[in-house]
Amino acid sequence: MKLGKFKPTTPGWRHRTANTGSRKSMTPKSLRFINKKSSGRNNSGKITTRHRGGRQKRYLRLIDFKFSWKEIQGKVVAIEYDPNRSANIALVNYANGSKTYILAPDGLALGATIMASAKAEIEPGNSLPLAKIPVGTPIHNLEITPTKGAQMVRAAGNAATIQAKAGETVDVKLPSGEVRQFNATAWATVGQVSNADHRNVKLGKAGRKRLMGWRPTVRGVAQNPRSHPHGGGEGRSGIGMKSPKSPWGKRTLGKKTRKRNKYSNRHIIKNRKNKR
Repeated sequence: MKLGKFKPTTPGWRHRTANTGSRKSMTPKSLRFINKKSSGRNNSGKITTRHRGGRQKRYLRLIDFKFSWKEIQGKVVAIEYDPNRSANIALVNYANGSKTYILAPDGLALGATIMASAKAEIEPGNSLPLAKIPVGTPIHNLEITPTKGAQMVRAAGNAATIQAKAGETVDVKLPSGEVRQFNATAWATVGQVSNADHRNVKLGKAGRKRLMGWRPTVRGVAQNPRSHPHGGGEGRSGIGMKSPKSPWGKRTLGKKTRKRNKYSNRHIIKNRKNKR
């Protein structure tokens, strides 16, 4: 899908851009259900994610991240917009009569046939174990733990690259630049995730962001001192000489969020922050 501009009949439409492809849905009822609104609250009703709430009604499409139908050919009958993710999705009819959604890779066309098989060809949309995919091939929909289902490289325009193979492990360069070891029996899908222009979309007005479920964010210096450590003072004021704080008084500038001795660190060959 390509980005399109609109006639500037209002200020909100002047700078707005959006995907101009068809948004008609062929979703079978068995593959969708209402995506309930939580408004950033947990099961106790307490806000755990700030600045969320007030979005429009959505249906959640069930995506097959577990490569459920192996060794069975499927035909792509629709490529659709999904309001819950940045990538487009493809509706696939399998030879056994089943229907599933998959993430649509770039270059996947209507009527194309795909397959999840260790013997599948290296073409966009086909899924194989990492051991069967040649070095240098772009991949997405990547499993971390074999048989658990794809968890990595699922956002629009992303692709990882297989760099090396050694016995039971495969080295994969992720979109962040990190090089990480994966089990050779983990599955992945060939190709780059579709809708790479997602990052270039301009919403045009605040109301469009509001309908997506994002509430306004108030600056800390504009609040009172009881609500935020940056608040208070006569007239406009900065945050002072000390480090910036969160609303709960924790330092936020340069604070590390990753655990030092995380169990998965042993699989990282090259850190994403090391540019060389």
